[in-house]
Amino acid sequence: MPGFDTEAHRNALDGVTAGVEQGPFAPSWDSLRGTTIPRWYEDGKFGIFIHWGVYSVPAFDNEWYPRNMYIEGSRAFQHHLETYGPHTEFGYKDFIPQFTAERFDAREWALLFRRAGAQFVVPVAEHHDGFAMYESSFTRWKATEMGPQRDVIGELAEAVREQSMVFGLSSHRAEHWWFFNGGAGFPSDVLGPDYVDLYGPAMRQETQPSEAFLEDWLVRTAELVDRYRPQLLYFDWWIEQPAFAPYLQRLAAYYYNRAAEWGRPVAIDYKHSAFPEGAAVFDVERGQLSGIRHPFWQTDTSVSRNSWCHIEGQDYKDAAELIADLVDVVSKNGALLLNIGPRADGSIPDEDAALLLGIGRWLSRNGEAIYGTRPWTVFGEGPTRPAEGEFTDGTRTEYTREDIRFTTTKDALYATLLVEDAGNEVRIRSLGSSSTLYPREVASVRLLGTGAELEWRRDADALVVQLPADAGPLPALRIQGA
Repeated sequence: MPGFDTEAHRNALDGVTAGVEQGPFAPSWDSLRGTTIPRWYEDGKFGIFIHWGVYSVPAFDNEWYPRNMYIEGSRAFQHHLETYGPHTEFGYKDFIPQFTAERFDAREWALLFRRAGAQFVVPVAEHHDGFAMYESSFTRWKATEMGPQRDVIGELAEAVREQSMVFGLSSHRAEHWWFFNGGAGFPSDVLGPDYVDLYGPAMRQETQPSEAFLEDWLVRTAELVDRYRPQLLYFDWWIEQPAFAPYLQRLAAYYYNRAAEWGRPVAIDYKHSAFPEGAAVFDVERGQLSGIRHPFWQTDTSVSRNSWCHIEGQDYKDAAELIADLVDVVSKNGALLLNIGPRADGSIPDEDAALLLGIGRWLSRNGEAIYGTRPWTVFGEGPTRPAEGEFTDGTRTEYTREDIRFTTTKDALYATLLVEDAGNEVRIRSLGSSSTLYPREVASVRLLGTGAELEWRRDADALVVQLPADAGPLPALRIQGA
């Protein structure tokens, strides 16, 4: 692999080896299963994901534009020819000077995320395109020297922590093995010898990555750990390839051992079967689960249905849909990592910001039913069940007034409605006097946000609550036992 056999790489590998050998975790699945999920993660429930990079410049198709622009016959390929010309004259690298980030203000971003009620923030440090948004010792294709000429990740880390949120990072470097392989099949700059260190191996996707590529992935990820000390590491799906397994074990042991040195609880997110149960946190992309899962898990989705990065023509969700997702996921012992896509100039679109602020307003009123809670005996009731599995958030069934989700603390049970139902009578069937789910007497029912005690009665088949006219969207109830 070009550029790998350098003194920096060799020294970094030695450092990883030393870090693996010096700490409580060994590079084996049995040892890594000894990690614990951080309390900040289980209590925090809601985080912000950020897809922002060179792919934000064309703002077309989605964040896979750098791959698709080299796939003959694709929408992005045709758009690229018509807009920018032949791939030999204008390739993906030529977008980098236009990635100026002149309006990027990390403190403004962090303040928005704080107002949204987020407890952790996870920017993408490197996407499949191979452009590092951080200061790296292993590439010249990085934001500190090209495009913004700023350490974007470093600025965000400082700003996020100033707002008392947990800082995490996402690395999608694994997919770079094959991401630009379309450009190797016809005349394009992917074949240019001067750019092989950007476009990478450009191998076929069905081939396993080489030892050189895997070692490069390992030292790049370890560098992210050491330089920015993230408390969450998110990986996309391709790390599940068999060749990655020993490198994942080394990386996880290194990360967990470093965290033990820092005295900071950390976690790793994975998809599919890349890690065994208990060694990291399971993540479901753009999807949910049908029931409560133990241990804790996460879903990541975006404010838009059709892209993770900023594009023209976003198909935005609405705030009520995103809040209902959050409530449903938390009731099933999960967390929601919600993505936004800033523009290439570093500004956050008004639509993205409005959705975040809408969630923040709801959480300022009802956050007691989310933060620090745990799942109840059942996650909820009602006729609507989101489809289980990834990539199902575009096929949602509308919730009804019978759809309710439960969470609990040692002091109270919370019931959150998944639609606006102000002024109506709500029947919570799981809490009827004949139900075995809640054998205690009910002492009070209060509306979060106002603290007002509501009128209620307990019939055999349901706890019947009268909502006031000012109950607000997706109201949450605090039910106190006697």
